[in-house]
Amino acid sequence: MINMQFGAFFPTRDMPADRVAIRDWAQAAEEIGFDYIEVSDHVLGADRAALPDFEGPYDIDDPFHEVFITLGYLAAVTERVGLSTGVLILPQRQTALVAKQAAQIDILCGGRLRLGVGVGWNPVEYEALGQDWHTCGRRQAEQIGLLNRYWTERTVDFTGQFDRVHHAGVSPPPIQRPIPLWFGGSVDAVLKRAAKYGQGWMPLGNPSSNTRAQLEKLHGYLRDEGRDPATFGLEAWIRSSLGGGAEWRAAVDTWRGLGTTHATFYTS
Repeated sequence: MINMQFGAFFPTRDMPADRVAIRDWAQAAEEIGFDYIEVSDHVLGADRAALPDFEGPYDIDDPFHEVFITLGYLAAVTERVGLSTGVLILPQRQTALVAKQAAQIDILCGGRLRLGVGVGWNPVEYEALGQDWHTCGRRQAEQIGLLNRYWTERTVDFTGQFDRVHHAGVSPPPIQRPIPLWFGGSVDAVLKRAAKYGQGWMPLGNPSSNTRAQLEKLHGYLRDEGRDPATFGLEAWIRSSLGGGAEWRAAVDTWRGLGTTHATFYTS
């Protein structure tokens, strides 16, 4: 039987702007015995009243605590529980800054960080951050290799389509070299990227008939890269809206049957 890890999803939309409440919640999750805490990411919310064509699930009235600063605070108020992003919208951020911030979080938490990354869905947010929504997939593909170089090499010299680095590096480096990267999303390009660069996959949805087909594809891509699928992580989100304890357990059992290594209790 798979030794599954269990995570608590940081309830960012329900968490008040109160450092004591955040501390108490994190310490309670650690005391209960969760293996990790996962923090989601959005920088800006769109104003639906001014943007009638906006169809995203979150808007300006949904609070999202800033992911890296929140993780830094959680690192300071916990001792054992792992920390994860679920997921960081990587292409809307500067690659060098993500490398620096993630390295610092990894230091502050003693090597407990796992970085889940995705491309997001909100063009309003991309525009405000000065990035092109239409190139997000290509940009993420380039960023991943560069992040790993920042975390493992003293100095980096790199020229790509989106980033240029001339003999510069991140210091101090992270404890984990490199920091584990997990990929959120289910399109074919993401699965290939995960197989080439990642340590795990985060489907970000409930299991369906399509999930097994996607897993089979992913396992094929892993073998193409000379990697053993049995050593590759799979994280499921168990959504509290499914019902009660019996439904949550049934969802865990379904995911376990697919080879899931991590199950996150998603309460947001």
